[in-house]
Amino acid sequence: MSTDLPLTESTKTEVGSYFISNYPAYSVWNKPDITQAREALESPADTSVPFGIYTHIPFCRKRCKFCYFRVYIQQNAKTIQRYVQAIDDELRMLSELPGVKDRRVEFAYFGGGTPSYLSSKQLLQLRDRLSQSVSWETAEEVTFECEPGTLNLEKVKTLKEIGITRVSLGVESFNDKILEINGRAHLSPEVERAYGWIQEVGFPQVNIDLIAGMIGETDENWHRNIDKALELAPDNITVYQMELPHNTIISQEMKETGAASPIADWPTKRRWVSEAMDRLLEAGYGVASGQEFVKNPETDRFLYRDHLFRGHDILPLGVSSFGHFQGVHYQNNDQLEPYIELVESGELPINRAYVPTDRQKLIREFVLRLKEGVIDTGPMNEKYGVDVLGEFSEALGNQERAGYLEVDGQTVRLTRKGLLQVDSLLPEYFEPQYRKIRYT
Repeated sequence: MSTDLPLTESTKTEVGSYFISNYPAYSVWNKPDITQAREALESPADTSVPFGIYTHIPFCRKRCKFCYFRVYIQQNAKTIQRYVQAIDDELRMLSELPGVKDRRVEFAYFGGGTPSYLSSKQLLQLRDRLSQSVSWETAEEVTFECEPGTLNLEKVKTLKEIGITRVSLGVESFNDKILEINGRAHLSPEVERAYGWIQEVGFPQVNIDLIAGMIGETDENWHRNIDKALELAPDNITVYQMELPHNTIISQEMKETGAASPIADWPTKRRWVSEAMDRLLEAGYGVASGQEFVKNPETDRFLYRDHLFRGHDILPLGVSSFGHFQGVHYQNNDQLEPYIELVESGELPINRAYVPTDRQKLIREFVLRLKEGVIDTGPMNEKYGVDVLGEFSEALGNQERAGYLEVDGQTVRLTRKGLLQVDSLLPEYFEPQYRKIRYT
């Protein structure tokens, strides 16, 4: 983290990372631990651990002003073709290693960037090539991120053909002016068309993303966003609170000009999400986490998130892609051309890694699962051989007294107040040396 989070958190949305997706922070991952990452891949597989694949497609039509991912805009067909081939070659190399060979894929995720930037032909090629090494036909869930303006009916049909079970549509806002100010490539008519095609083709689960706190957001427009989302009635609705990591366009402009943050403050964003939560609950949705809402809690699951939070094996493919494999975190080379060249030369493109201690694995799973809103610590006690409530008694006590959570027997449950700012609570569970370091 770049700021002190939880007790000295500023109400303003300042430059720095807020959303927590791993522990310890990515900034401590290093070159020496690459050796252990390779050893993990070359060690016999523990097939009792669920196994999945994350594939990063880094291409976009435009770079959103709030984007902090590794993306490349307006790339030509030749570059994309080389990249698709590189992903295929990377997976082929990995699939021959003992840790990966003959593993059953239980979940897969295509993220970006914009995976839907690829043409129907390129998507079919990607499926055909990757399935020669590892097939996702056995997967319970295959998620694919889409930008509305990159879709057409043929491409949506292709997504169904290649086995996508969960489509995630990056709506962000239904207001064209706000979309333009924030640098989004699509406008609301493209959302309507894309969603219509997705419904026409039919998928087991459809998710839409919204962002609370985009530049220009107002109370009136935010309420309209929620009304529009409910009109579409997707299976899942994800609501992010806007943040400003260091490498976003907005953050760079603030640092260069000294301008004040153009993003709504944290109390306002949390109020907006709380209001969305009220409307969604009233409409019959269930709360799956502080940012995820599901129409049917019995059938609508986000398995990729569940496996990620529990430290299961995720094989990363593509430039800058993060993974966790047999107890070791690692990330691929984060530059497009070097990534492609490494793979073309027959090398695995691992760029940095980290071997967490047993206590760090416990902390990681506890804080990430806390984001789901409720934890039954009994199974975690067995998994890690510790009394979880005892390990975190000080932080739990502090946060219970502050009204962020409740402890009932072996169960930890966040209150509404805690759900709305859960990421700001998590550093209190970290080891002291990792509480105030830069996150990325």
